[in-house]
Amino acid sequence: MPLFAKVLIANRGEIAVRVARTCRAMGIRTVAVYSDADRAALHVREADEAAALGPPEAERSYLSIEALLDAARRTGCDAVHPGYGFLSQSGDFADAVAHAGLTFIGPSGDVHRRMGDKRAARRLMAGAGVPVLPGYDGDDASDETLVVEAAHIGWPLLVKPARGGGGKGMRVVRSAPELPAALAASRRESRGAFGDDSLILERFVDRPRHLEVQVLADTHGAIVHVFERECSIQRRHQKVVEETPSPALSAAPRRALLEAGVAAARAASYVNAGTVEFLLAPDGRFYFLEMNTRLQVEHPVTEMVTALDLVRLQIELAAGRRLPFAQEEIAARGHAIECRVYAEDAERGDLPSPGRVLHAAWPEGPGVRVDAGVESGSDVPVHYDPLLAKLVVLGRDREECLERLDAALARTVVLGVETNLPRLRRVIAHPEFRRGAVDTSFLERYDADLRGPSEAPAEAVAAALAALASSATLASAAPGAAPDPWGTLGAWRLGA
Repeated sequence: MPLFAKVLIANRGEIAVRVARTCRAMGIRTVAVYSDADRAALHVREADEAAALGPPEAERSYLSIEALLDAARRTGCDAVHPGYGFLSQSGDFADAVAHAGLTFIGPSGDVHRRMGDKRAARRLMAGAGVPVLPGYDGDDASDETLVVEAAHIGWPLLVKPARGGGGKGMRVVRSAPELPAALAASRRESRGAFGDDSLILERFVDRPRHLEVQVLADTHGAIVHVFERECSIQRRHQKVVEETPSPALSAAPRRALLEAGVAAARAASYVNAGTVEFLLAPDGRFYFLEMNTRLQVEHPVTEMVTALDLVRLQIELAAGRRLPFAQEEIAARGHAIECRVYAEDAERGDLPSPGRVLHAAWPEGPGVRVDAGVESGSDVPVHYDPLLAKLVVLGRDREECLERLDAALARTVVLGVETNLPRLRRVIAHPEFRRGAVDTSFLERYDADLRGPSEAPAEAVAAALAALASSATLASAAPGAAPDPWGTLGAWRLGA
């Protein structure tokens, strides 16, 4: 079946760069979209064409279905890749793309809605024999009913919005007196974030691990898994470090988890690339958490150990092609770990650190891959997620992978904005991480161990100061006046 002629990439940052590069390798032209804040962004230059969306606010640009479809029509696209985040899991967007006569590179709107509703998803998974946490997902979600059901479930428990994701609106409740306030707060946050205040209850698992299964499905009924990923290093339900294979699983539990991932995808009538997420309890039992109906940020670790291009497969599956392999033909070799590099101040509560990247230097070497959305001179706007890049390393085993990762992080330089690079180095050097003893509360539990001053080398600080001094000299020149040739040299001039 023929592939697409031109794809609109309805996203920004490193994932837009990633999709553009795969399309180029496939001979498919691409159109980048950008807000006013991203006019000079790297992803705009990586595409063959670019289309303006509107103001910097996401609601008026990257979240505007009308603006995105208008860009697709103006540039003659025949398909849309949503990336992740923004509208990537919006059933309404998938439907609008289809109604416009274009192909949405992902599952249908019905699948997005089915799996985006946690109540319906829990029921679907339970019916398919996929383990779910004890809880309540009934239609009557009044406070009175939830109080009664909570007593049956037992403490601690988790109050969760029936829709949405990203941890928004979730509350841990450890005793009955805490429940009314938790229900009110969860409803309020859920209503503001998702426009729906329906809630469900689930048994809370202390110190779980977060595992996920990558699945691929074509329109001809074939479904395969592409192994699992461990995503337990996270803060505020946002993943920071991911790896494959998981250090927690031996052969039999891994096989059971992967089979459950395929069963979940089949129950959802899934097509394209998706991820089934699970909690692994300390007693070794796993439970369905949710299904992400899109490509995941951490997909490169799977690509590193399998040599597959998941974006290419997404495009081929969306075009109606069959999966090019059977389950037994997919092999994983080695160990891969991904670190997300954020423009955040880890010493100040992970506050975003917008600004200009004065200098960015990414590492190279055997088994090292960097998916970056910025370069030297790039602006990091205040309006969007502060993810700058993903550093991914492959080794023959976990020990070699960690050795290469530490060296790669040490060679990574981002100046001009605060980053979480020092914390990432401390995480992978921590003895508990080294032995694979991680869970979703790792960062909070070892917070004191993971704090410390910036580790930027003295020469890097000097270079940044010189760049700032030069910028200040240029900025102080009279408007419209020719710059002083000596002043443009900043501090680096004879006799200074």
